[in-house]
Amino acid sequence: MKKILQGNEAIGLGAIKAGLKFYSGYPITPSSEIMHYLANQDIEFVQTEDELAAVNMAIGASLGGMKSMTSTSGPGFSLMQESIGFAHKIEVPLVIVNVQRVGPSTGMPTMPSQGDISQARYGSHGDYFPIVFYPNSVEECFKYTIEAFNASEESLSPIILLSDAFLSHLYETVDIESINFKIKQRHLKPLGDEKRHFTGLLSKGGIPQTRNSDLYKKWIQKMKEKIEKTSKNYEFFEYIENKDSDTLLIAFGITSRIISPLKENYSIFRPIRLFPILEEKLKEVAEKHKKIVVIEMNEGQYKNEIERVLERKINLIKQTGGSLSLRQIKRELDDI
Repeated sequence: MKKILQGNEAIGLGAIKAGLKFYSGYPITPSSEIMHYLANQDIEFVQTEDELAAVNMAIGASLGGMKSMTSTSGPGFSLMQESIGFAHKIEVPLVIVNVQRVGPSTGMPTMPSQGDISQARYGSHGDYFPIVFYPNSVEECFKYTIEAFNASEESLSPIILLSDAFLSHLYETVDIESINFKIKQRHLKPLGDEKRHFTGLLSKGGIPQTRNSDLYKKWIQKMKEKIEKTSKNYEFFEYIENKDSDTLLIAFGITSRIISPLKENYSIFRPIRLFPILEEKLKEVAEKHKKIVVIEMNEGQYKNEIERVLERKINLIKQTGGSLSLRQIKRELDDI
């Protein structure tokens, strides 16, 4: 049955379908509707005093055996970074939703941005390898919330689901029953079964090994290989080829919706899994085009990633300050 859903509501509904049992969060624009929706569901729900408490409660609940999630926006996402690194270190599955708004700091709370792309990948200290999804429709908000939970259970790591103020507040008609998805069940035994000690220190068998470089090298390689293996099951993207064009546009999230009319004149590649970057597919697609243009709502965060992977010049069209203009994008494309 078709129903009108808001993007944030679809995220909440997707979480419930995926088996969410615990949610903790602190209200913040433009993500608060996720909290509002989940507060009325049959789950354990905690409105915390801040985002530090929210993410750590979600980690604890997941260790206790419950599928867990928290949601926030830029300032709260910043506060969560140390705990995100901790969750990677102790290999705990959970989902963290970041509905982006214009920053830095308090910025423009009601206006959309894609300014947290680099933070989603590199926000915590040290080396780690997050999986990051970014849908572009209300239906996809539902679908990729489920996939985020699936990826978290498979990788035993926190998964970042990105959205933005426009996408999360967008209303669209969605036929939930027609969406195909599978649910990965929880297999990780809860805290108290076999293992009771979880530490952010490098350790072996629960014993700290903080000066053992060889152990660290083995551990980080194992973590990297685990994420690489899991990521192969979540290679989500959309590629619209225009054989008459020598220019490839790369966009994601709400920006990809705005530029969709340009498919008549350009090829378009939309990564849904932003990280790890879809290197093989990007290289395959890029070889067909003389020019590549990344269109994003920041100063070139993903453009820099694409440039690093492809080792060639990438053009940037930036949409900042919370505004998106197809007319401006067309003018800038004409000048490239």
